[in-house]
Amino acid sequence: MASGARPSPSLLLFSLGLLLLCFTSGTTVRLAEAQKTWCVAKPSADEKALIANINYACGNVSCSVIQPGGPCYKPDNPVSHAAVAMNLYYATYGRHPWNCDFQKSALIVQSDPSYGSCTYY
Repeated sequence: MASGARPSPSLLLFSLGLLLLCFTSGTTVRLAEAQKTWCVAKPSADEKALIANINYACGNVSCSVIQPGGPCYKPDNPVSHAAVAMNLYYATYGRHPWNCDFQKSALIVQSDPSYGSCTYY
């Protein structure tokens, strides 16, 4: 560049954009990781619907964790077992909202519902 020449405004904006991208790209990844979600059963869901959800989810993923002796067997009730099974399905198929619908008997939550030795993935 000749002495006294100034860069064009578009070049300055482009450079600023690249600089911002460099500084924020790592933050974006960390935010996405921090915003992990889980699919759980609505506590108010009908027991018949929850049992159907368990059967559907466990027909598509392994639900050994909710079998007797498994880390998520207790408490032994449809809401708890459905929540685990539905989340296994949701996590296996990509954590998309449509994989946590279960005919409106599920919720997507941002707090890890894991408890004791029962780990929600």
